[in-house]
Amino acid sequence: MQKNLRLILWDHLTETLDIVQKANKETDTFLFCETKEEATHVKHHKKKLIFLFSAMRHFAAKLEKKGFSVNYIKYTDPKNTHSFQSELERLLASDSFDHILITHPGDYRTLSNIKKAERYLKRPITILEDTRFMTSIEDFKTWSEGKKQLRMEMFYRDMRKKNRVLMSGSQPEGGNWNYDAENRNPPKEGLKIPPPFTKNTDSITNTVIQMVEENFKDHFGDSLPFHFAVTREGALNVLSDFIEFRLPSFGFYQDAMIQDEPWMFHSHISHYINSGLLTPDECIDAAEEAYHEGDAPLNAVEGFIRQILGWREFVRGIYWLKMPAYKDENFLNASRNLPDFFWTAETKMNCLKQCISETKTNSYAHHIQRLMVLGNFCLIAGISPDEVNEWYLIVYSDAHEWVELPNVSGMILYADGGFLASKPYAASGAYINKMSNYCKKCTYKVSVKNGPDACPFNYLYWDFLIRNKDKLGKNNRLGFPYKTLTKMTNEKIKMIQDDSTSFLDSLK
Repeated sequence: MQKNLRLILWDHLTETLDIVQKANKETDTFLFCETKEEATHVKHHKKKLIFLFSAMRHFAAKLEKKGFSVNYIKYTDPKNTHSFQSELERLLASDSFDHILITHPGDYRTLSNIKKAERYLKRPITILEDTRFMTSIEDFKTWSEGKKQLRMEMFYRDMRKKNRVLMSGSQPEGGNWNYDAENRNPPKEGLKIPPPFTKNTDSITNTVIQMVEENFKDHFGDSLPFHFAVTREGALNVLSDFIEFRLPSFGFYQDAMIQDEPWMFHSHISHYINSGLLTPDECIDAAEEAYHEGDAPLNAVEGFIRQILGWREFVRGIYWLKMPAYKDENFLNASRNLPDFFWTAETKMNCLKQCISETKTNSYAHHIQRLMVLGNFCLIAGISPDEVNEWYLIVYSDAHEWVELPNVSGMILYADGGFLASKPYAASGAYINKMSNYCKKCTYKVSVKNGPDACPFNYLYWDFLIRNKDKLGKNNRLGFPYKTLTKMTNEKIKMIQDDSTSFLDSLK
């Protein structure tokens, strides 16, 4: 009988995958590896490493308890060679496996390494489809063929129809495909934010925390406090907590930001879905059920489902459609180095200080903080896509390259020239002031447009448009700001450029 070695990656922690469902307890062995290759490919946030290593250890223990053979290579094992290929070579030298199986990796680099390894290992490697996604890589490719533009909204509508999600016959529930107009409320005074779900650490997680502190001292971020769930059961509790306590208000305030309230009404489940502890369909089902039971309004439920069924699936499709060339895209020729304050949070710009500080503590920031504060700054300051992509991949516990790269290069930086997004998401300080209370405690004044007291977002926004007029001037969605720019005096434009040069040159 054929003996199979089944390699489980740290983002494949799902029992319903074929790699687990079709395993034979008599002949097959699961291999888990905590390698330096993965932990330091980029210097992942400490909390991200703790979450993924602890979740992986818990998942392996669960399989072992069910009677499966498990070979788990811990980071501190003195025999650990710290790469998937060399660990496979070491195991195959001591045991006779006929066949290696792995679920399709989430990044191009790992997929390439696995394919190369087959030549050296002299064993067939089968790459199984990652069936946790609601559209396959091939299905997305088929959907994209013949289209002049790929837009998430049209993909999302097709996914709603295909999966019968929030549909009333052939029409969308409520008559509209999305309810964005109801989902942009600024924060109001006295808004009560429910606390996030927290989970106490167990002995496995405590051991991992100590290991990370000892071996990754120079990595960004705080290990403690650590409150993430690290098991399937814990992740389901987080989902239930969101559905009951935050989903009802999620839609109205999903774009809002409040100082010292990093979690707001968001679900905090992206790292559980992306690692496999939750599946997208069960999250969608839970939200849709809440709507039909009258426990959450349609705008909130639709907005949440769109993030999963629409955006998450869409960016994954874009990633595999465009890689590996997508990683090198730099349409706006941005080349400035990432400022040091992205690691230290030592900046007088309060919005950036808050978002970076919270990222350092939590390995989390919600999507508007990532897009319209941190990302907006990187876009209008002309920061190198390579450096911005690396930062986002490092700091967030839900960041795996398939989801991080399209969001950063396509949505945030417009580095793909509009393949993913129809316009750059650039904004002045007025947007941040509208959607947050950050500006109230800032050294700079959001109402001032130029000079040393002016909010840097104000002049950097216009400087960005001026610098990139040749490439962006004909974009239909930027017609209004470019029309405004034509009305500015030469003196005003010079003030914008001088303020921008002075500020950007001061960055380290």
